[in-house]
Amino acid sequence: QLQLAESGGGSVLPGGSLRLSCAASGSTLNWYATGWFRQAPGKEREHVASVDDPDKGPVYADSVKGRFTISRDNAKNTVYLQMDNLTPEDTGVYYCTADRTFPSLVRGTGDYWGQGTKVTVDS
Repeated sequence: QLQLAESGGGSVLPGGSLRLSCAASGSTLNWYATGWFRQAPGKEREHVASVDDPDKGPVYADSVKGRFTISRDNAKNTVYLQMDNLTPEDTGVYYCTADRTFPSLVRGTGDYWGQGTKVTVDS
């Protein structure tokens, strides 16, 4: 069974950057669509970024376009989320997810999830 583990969260100032990592084990991510969701206090979980076929490019939420970049290192079986120019609205717990069905992944109903890593953006 595929297992996912996020890391890289922390507290940063507005305008700062973080890179989140999602290390996969138990299976190769080559067989899965992968992505990131986040959940702020009192709000529902929302899609941040995802990728199915790397040749077609990733899909981003409008709120993070131009600031966040999702990527994958196949040799390390790891997915990354580079977050630049962070704002307080980016605060939340970030979750890595994977699914063999891309529409399910984007809807937030992926089969596999990590435990989350917390990101706080505040002065």
